[in-house]
Amino acid sequence: MKIAIIDYGLGNLRSVYRGIEKAGARPIITHDPGEIRSADGIILPGVGAFSEGMCRLSPLRQCLLSDAKDVPLLGICLGMQMLMDESEEHGNHRGLSLIPGHVRKFEPQPGMKVPHMGWNTLHHAMPDDPLLSGIDEGSYVYFVHSYYVDCPAEYQLCETTYGVSYSSAVKKDRIYGVQFHPEKSGETGLLLLKNFIGIC
Repeated sequence: MKIAIIDYGLGNLRSVYRGIEKAGARPIITHDPGEIRSADGIILPGVGAFSEGMCRLSPLRQCLLSDAKDVPLLGICLGMQMLMDESEEHGNHRGLSLIPGHVRKFEPQPGMKVPHMGWNTLHHAMPDDPLLSGIDEGSYVYFVHSYYVDCPAEYQLCETTYGVSYSSAVKKDRIYGVQFHPEKSGETGLLLLKNFIGIC
């Protein structure tokens, strides 16, 4: 099983690589459209600003939009946010529009720090989805983000609360996104990666 981890200059590529390797698949880090097209699954990682991510991803945009129809895709953190229609981070910026939704900023509240950094819980909106197989309601995973995804309920796979309730995992067909970092989320994160490989 070959999983292509898209290299566009942003993201924890090596930690995602090790996570996929540990989960039992053969990862490749690549920006080559041919290698991406030949993969059994695609991972779009990412950390940093939305606009920079979209700019750097631009050469692979069409390849990604086309291949997402044929093989499972998992966006991680910024990678999930870029699946959405648009983001309000540093102005309004268009995303890939693979899943309907908007990226919004956390509004600071008393006792609430931004970015949201650390462990928080998942509440399943689609408990029977194969990506969540064996993952208990209320499981803890690791987050680092200042912006969150607001998407229609029909695409919300999991919900997390940090000041507001937001979509911490999303799904449309075989396109998935997770706001947290599975590669940093211990056994729960490893199980999620194994589940993704099982979908491929």
